[in-house]
Amino acid sequence: MDRLVKVTFRDKIVKDFPADTTLEEIATSFQKYFNYPILAAKVDNLVVNLNKEVEKKCDIDFVDRSSFQGNNVYSASAQMILIVAVHRLLGFDNDVRIEHSIDRGIYCELNGKKKLDRALLADIEVEMHKIVDEDLKFTRLSVSRMDAIKYFKKEKRMDKVNVLKYISNSYVNLYRLDDYYDYFFNEMASSTKVIDSFKLTYIKDNGFVLSIPTVLNPECTLDYVHHKMVFDKFLDYTRWGEKIGVNCAADLNEIISYGKDDEIIRLAEANFENQLAQAAFAINENRKRVKIVLMAGPSSSGKTTTAKKLAVYLQTYGLKTHRLSTDDYFLDREKTPKLPNGDYDFESINALDLNLFNRQLAKMLEGEKVLLPQYNFILGKKEYKNRWLKLGDDDIIIIEGIHALNEDLTAAIDRKNKFKIYISPLTQLNIDDHNRIHTSDTRKLRRIVRDNRHRGHLATETLNMWGNISFGEENYIFPFQDEADMVINTALVYELGVLKTYAEPLLFSVTEDDPAYPEAIRLINFLRNFLSIPSDCVPKDSILREFIGGSGFKED
Repeated sequence: MDRLVKVTFRDKIVKDFPADTTLEEIATSFQKYFNYPILAAKVDNLVVNLNKEVEKKCDIDFVDRSSFQGNNVYSASAQMILIVAVHRLLGFDNDVRIEHSIDRGIYCELNGKKKLDRALLADIEVEMHKIVDEDLKFTRLSVSRMDAIKYFKKEKRMDKVNVLKYISNSYVNLYRLDDYYDYFFNEMASSTKVIDSFKLTYIKDNGFVLSIPTVLNPECTLDYVHHKMVFDKFLDYTRWGEKIGVNCAADLNEIISYGKDDEIIRLAEANFENQLAQAAFAINENRKRVKIVLMAGPSSSGKTTTAKKLAVYLQTYGLKTHRLSTDDYFLDREKTPKLPNGDYDFESINALDLNLFNRQLAKMLEGEKVLLPQYNFILGKKEYKNRWLKLGDDDIIIIEGIHALNEDLTAAIDRKNKFKIYISPLTQLNIDDHNRIHTSDTRKLRRIVRDNRHRGHLATETLNMWGNISFGEENYIFPFQDEADMVINTALVYELGVLKTYAEPLLFSVTEDDPAYPEAIRLINFLRNFLSIPSDCVPKDSILREFIGGSGFKED
């Protein structure tokens, strides 16, 4: 008689399965609990490929594309299907470079002899659907790092060779699909048949976007919406990276290995400063009408430091700046709107006293002296403590906050009197040609470090609330990015090397029974692609200091 293994699903359902049964076979017993095809398993809270066999008693759960973990699996699998489709149609003289996230999708470029157009992109999409219909298996292989390097060197895929050179692991994971091998640090689905929804959208030249279902809209793939300013800023940073010779993790690691990290730090900081100079110039050129600068961006974009540094640049033009916080305009606690679960919805724009805010702004623009409120978060109400403000001809207000780009926030003020800036760390760096860096991962690591340093939070607290943070961004920030007059990219090409030093130990504190454990492991594996950079050379006024500490700016 076959040995049986006891499997507990979500601490409730216990079933026995023959030893060596695959997780894919076990998943069929639990598919009814999911709205979408199961993509991967969580065995003792660790995300694993469904091809793995169960050998001992374990707790088990599964993920589909409606979860963040499942969506990462879906995304990586769709990208590998795309790569194989291109090789099938165009041969190995052509390849896809996976660039970066953009509007619920992934921007990619076709590299090689073949010129991309809409007709060819349609053919690639058809080929992807063929691969899905063929129900091909994603096979996970654990191989020695040196053997992987030898293989990729033989195949002349030097992007893989270079990135694997700096990884300390003895073994790495490769995936095989249709006799094509690739290195990914994310898990893959078990087969192509579950990657049943995607779209390819032509942009220009050799560029296109791969769109897939999202966590907030898992039902289907939405049409891509082009946000020109954000897209162009990504492109500018990518081209800048090419100029300085830093396109991927291996390029950065090589610089670090030669002890030249101080040089790349100076270049990155100068590039950021140049953006601030451009913003200040544009505002000063319109100083007769622009009286309010509004800044918004997703969590951990560096809004506070950017606002402070922009103020310095504006002061060089003789402008006198005043920072105004929307937090001081919260409604009294009992008037704050609530979420369906009864919690206060502090992220909603309706949590702000918009009438008071607009009335005071209008009065200040008319030259009146205004008594500003200061919100007491302990008492849950506004207080007035002799904070007066009157604007002169050379005075300008800087407002940063989650709703700053939403015209409803400052509805009483004429649009011509406002200059809006969208801020985000739009990461141009990749791991290699097929492994991108999620912009949200950079922000997540920044937030983990800052929350620990300034609030005493453990990494698990930050990771477990990230879903709510993402929900707020999707609803209150991203829809208004096209309202901006300018985009400032706060990504620093070197920062992951510095953040690794601070974030990695914090991530190791997440325990195996914690809901955040799978994400902590994913981030640890992600950071293994980078060499550490000491923070000594990071300038005191760097935006990175907002997160790692030691800023030369006075903390609010």
